[in-house]
Amino acid sequence: MPEALLKLFQGETVEVEAGLVPQPPSLKDKIHAAARARHLSPRTAETYAGWAVRFLKRCVGEPGEAEVGKFLFELADSNRSASTQNQALHALLFFFKEVLGRELRRGGPIPRAKMPVRLPTILTREEVGRLLGEMHGPLKMMATLLYGSGLRLLECCELRVRDIDWRGNRIIVRTGKGRDTVLPNAVQGPLRRHLIDVKRRHEEDLKRGAGFVAVPEDRSGEFLDAGREWGWQWVFPAASQLLDTGTGQLRRRHIHETVLQNAVREARRRSGIVKPATCQTLRHSFAAHLLDDGYDIRTVQELLGHKDLRTTMVYSTPFNSGGIRLKSPLAGLGLLRGGN
Repeated sequence: MPEALLKLFQGETVEVEAGLVPQPPSLKDKIHAAARARHLSPRTAETYAGWAVRFLKRCVGEPGEAEVGKFLFELADSNRSASTQNQALHALLFFFKEVLGRELRRGGPIPRAKMPVRLPTILTREEVGRLLGEMHGPLKMMATLLYGSGLRLLECCELRVRDIDWRGNRIIVRTGKGRDTVLPNAVQGPLRRHLIDVKRRHEEDLKRGAGFVAVPEDRSGEFLDAGREWGWQWVFPAASQLLDTGTGQLRRRHIHETVLQNAVREARRRSGIVKPATCQTLRHSFAAHLLDDGYDIRTVQELLGHKDLRTTMVYSTPFNSGGIRLKSPLAGLGLLRGGN
């Protein structure tokens, strides 16, 4: 372990290949604090912390461009995907800049994996209807919002009651830089009825002395029972509650993303759709169908929360607009008539 890190962090020990060595006790805390300051999600902070720890365990020299490059080349040699390699790179760039206080020089020994260009899978409107028709209950409503509002999987799972703006017909996405997206009229009635059931269960939890949900750290100090307020409750709560050992609160979590992923996968199988449709496919289809309906690409970019317009432009190709409407020149040759 480099001397610079031993002086910077002291106390904790973790097992590494060379044995037990001092390791930063607050490494993850520092990364999480820096991530909060940059408005990154807790999941992103945890991912970045994981990559930082893995890097430090493998680091044999002074941490810098050469060691980072070596680490990334090892990932490439182990057949890790380009997206995984770039995720590790972004994590280490963040770690060096925000925690160690120094910038890594890009290029040279630090490789950047070239991402393969893939067109997203798009369902036709008829296929979306078939898939949703094979789903039921809250999971169907969640999948409907993925398509009808263009939400990401976690954005849908982490929706809170306060994020629904009924008068404005919008959903407020508060993660990242935040954005507004459409709340479809067709889902408002079923969603209101669903929330009546959710509130009834929440009131029962309150009577039993529970009713807590996790709230963002910057809001948890507002008042002691902030996590019991109706506005903070999950729109799609899980069936069971878990005891939070840190606070002693009996908390209800949101439906886990894998539950919705499995439900969409099973619905695709039952509907007979052969395309590799996932939760993300519903979001892709939302974008492609809006563009096909003539909506401005900048509007679609804002609804999706894309930073770069080029990310949104992939949905404007003819392959993603419900099919290619031009007539192939093969039609004029008179071939393949009569089954020959």
